[in-house]
Amino acid sequence: MRDFAALHRTGDPLVLPNVWDVASARGLVDAGFPALGTTSLGVAAAHGLPDGVRAADAHTLRLTRSLVTLPVAVTVDIETGSVDAAVAVAQAGAVGVNMEDAMGPAQAHATLIRSVKREVPHLFVNARTDTHWQRPGNLTETLRRVRQYADAGADGVFVPGLAEPADIAAVVAAVDVPVNVLFLPGRHTVAALTELGVRRISTGSLLFRAALAASVAAALAVRDGHPVRGNLPSYAQVNSAPGAP
Repeated sequence: MRDFAALHRTGDPLVLPNVWDVASARGLVDAGFPALGTTSLGVAAAHGLPDGVRAADAHTLRLTRSLVTLPVAVTVDIETGSVDAAVAVAQAGAVGVNMEDAMGPAQAHATLIRSVKREVPHLFVNARTDTHWQRPGNLTETLRRVRQYADAGADGVFVPGLAEPADIAAVVAAVDVPVNVLFLPGRHTVAALTELGVRRISTGSLLFRAALAASVAAALAVRDGHPVRGNLPSYAQVNSAPGAP
């Protein structure tokens, strides 16, 4: 975990792309990213499953086993998580996990964090709270939860949906561990988040959703006689991607 943890630097945060399959991961490895995360929405949706209910656990584990053959650190979104799920991805070679509280009892999530760190102390546990995810934000509750999770042994805390600079600064000031923010197009820049002290910036499902939109746009362009975007990876490039098992 030491090398992965060292990527979470004040003034030079880890920009972490989130992937849903080996092909997307290989492209990002080739682009020079030193670490990759998985996107639970992307993995679930790619298999026709819902996100957030751990329906894709088996697919996530299989993907982890493939991703760890690539020359980058891999951290895995195990949704609400469990000790067994964390141990499984750690044994597969992942260096970290995301575990979300889904706005359940904070004490229960803190207990899970302690249990995971006891079983796999080398695993970087990024403890996510959903106080700002798909709901109006509650900064007071956010600060209470991130402090509790850090005290329980989390190596980092993650608050997706956090957007206001003052709120981000308050979370950064509240804990000693790295703060992870989900990049929101139109609301964030890497430079601004760096100035606020954020040490990890995730793309979440953004890349997956962008890929879906690009696929539909290309199909419509073919159908309607419009130009298809150029500079696409060639068949040969994809078929001989670096790190192919």
